Amino acid sequence: QVQLVESGGGLVQPGGSLRLSCAASGFTFSSYTMSWYRQAPGKERELVAAISNSGGVTTYADSVKGRFTISIDNSKNTVYLQVNSLKPEDTAVYYCMVRRSVPIWGQGTQVTVSS
Repeated sequence: QVQLVESGGGLVQPGGSLRLSCAASGFTFSSYTMSWYRQAPGKERELVAAISNSGGVTTYADSVKGRFTISIDNSKNTVYLQVNSLKPEDTAVYYCMVRRSVPIWGQGTQVTVSS
């Protein structure tokens, strides 16, 4: 079945970096746009970044432009999110998503930015 498994989250100080990974299985990864979302406590889930199946087109939320980079490795069926210059307001659970007939979500990985 379709499965998305995120990893790479953790506790990091303001200004720090992490690399989030999302390993996909159960579908033709190279045929789909992949997205990263995040959800902070008490807030709605929001789109952070998305990347086309070829990797040639990327989009970012205004709040993360210049700090986050989304990329894919079709040979590994994996989408990455490099998160730099982290701020306390980046604290959230980060999810990857693929939209097939319905959106498919991973279980999420927690990112906490705190000194």
